[in-house]
Amino acid sequence: MILKTALLSVLATLAFSLPSHALEQGANQQASEMPEEVNALDELNPFDPEIEQTLRAYDEEYENETGISAFLEDSGLSAIPFFDSGCYRQSCAVWARVIRSSQSMELYVDGSLVGTYDVSTGTKGFTTPKFDRHPNGRIYDKYTSTKYPGGDYAGLGNMPYAVFIQGGFAIHGTGKGNWSKLGSPASHGCIRLHPDNAKYFNRLVRQNGIKQTWITVE
Repeated sequence: MILKTALLSVLATLAFSLPSHALEQGANQQASEMPEEVNALDELNPFDPEIEQTLRAYDEEYENETGISAFLEDSGLSAIPFFDSGCYRQSCAVWARVIRSSQSMELYVDGSLVGTYDVSTGTKGFTTPKFDRHPNGRIYDKYTSTKYPGGDYAGLGNMPYAVFIQGGFAIHGTGKGNWSKLGSPASHGCIRLHPDNAKYFNRLVRQNGIKQTWITVE
């Protein structure tokens, strides 16, 4: 018993005597060994010719689980670029300007820049196309897909805060395992954001509506 107590004391002393950089190195190694955290939208391939069928399944499950429509009320007209828009880019209440060369998104509210965020657009072979239009009206908050499982972060589910531009291309939050990749291409074509920033953008779109929101991808 005395020997066991002495051994525990020595081990505790050694632990406290380790240099801080050694402790940090161990923590970094553990972080790097964490599996990548993906979600249903990270796994979505917007270039898939059957994308609309997949999205309809997403819509149905989202509406059944949340009781909320997968589309904003004014999306019918706004899905047509320039139709009854009343605004363009910075003249809109909300303008998201995605700059692929810098892997960043500038967010303007009422013409003023309110934030610049790191993003991940498509990798080689999945390059995010250029867009200059209203979003198409499909919008999700947080929920967990059971048909297309994979990933969850802090209760956000696996489809966190998505605003769709056209077809399967969306601006959406991504899991913690992908945060280190923000600022460089990493997606299948969608535009990934930190979930906090994706939530902020999502809420602005909901508050101001599709016809007062503009998205540019350049």
